[in-house]
Amino acid sequence: MINIPKKLLKDLKGYEIVGRHSAVKPCFWLKRSLKNKGVCYKQKFYGIKSHRCLQMTPALMCNQHCIHCWRPLELLKEVEGWDSPEFIVEESIKAQRKQLSGFWGNEEVDKKKLEEAYNPNQVAISLIGEPTLYPYLDELIEEYKRRGFTTFLVSNGTNPDMIEKVNPTQLYISLTAYDESSHMKLNRPIRNHWEKINESLRIMSQKNCRTVIRLTVIKGYNDKPERFVSLINKASPDFIEVKAYMYLGYSRLRLPKEAMPDHDYVLEISRSLSKMIDYDIVDESRVSRVVLLRRK
Repeated sequence: MINIPKKLLKDLKGYEIVGRHSAVKPCFWLKRSLKNKGVCYKQKFYGIKSHRCLQMTPALMCNQHCIHCWRPLELLKEVEGWDSPEFIVEESIKAQRKQLSGFWGNEEVDKKKLEEAYNPNQVAISLIGEPTLYPYLDELIEEYKRRGFTTFLVSNGTNPDMIEKVNPTQLYISLTAYDESSHMKLNRPIRNHWEKINESLRIMSQKNCRTVIRLTVIKGYNDKPERFVSLINKASPDFIEVKAYMYLGYSRLRLPKEAMPDHDYVLEISRSLSKMIDYDIVDESRVSRVVLLRRK
């Protein structure tokens, strides 16, 4: 770890910093799964095992300041050289094990699951920041795959050149905005990326990996599903996740609690959207306030 600003280190309490610009943090559902008290909706929808998932970012930096983001927004502005994919993969696994070491003394924890968690086989490249800002992201994904991982990549779609290069198991593009004006208002980018996001959606339609559009619904801000139809048709994803904005963390400084929709509202929007496009509702997770649609 080098030269991470003290304020950022404070904001990233609970994260394990990896090298110069990466980080790892076991998610809430990994911990719940270790105690046999529930699993992430991604296990329910896609079959990955929550307790064997490594949640990480290779880029503690972002090119947007999204109004709904509950992570700290003041991240790294630049780095003094990039760590290699091999280093990040090896050290991220070590960081995960370090974070899990304290669970051995917890009587509620399923020790067999904990042993398995020490050997993760799924990586969610999504923790914080925008991962496509790491210039060797395609090689990082291949290194994880070489070690037997499935790879889920979540991007804001602002770097179409990298979207074209990567080949994860599952590629997400997360959408909150539906046009250029809402992009500037809701995503608050450092510079206008709307054309690049549209280019990434076009590229998504040509990808060979499994593809997902995630719509983050902020009640009263972007909850008109018809506004997203043209973007969905452009990307032609395999799946759509319609997910509630969650009133958590730093987002509470920018949005009222009323902006967080309940699950029934998310389901209502999903049903409306399904009637406008060639997708069916196939699953849902009430506790996570998310509905899954699949292309017919």
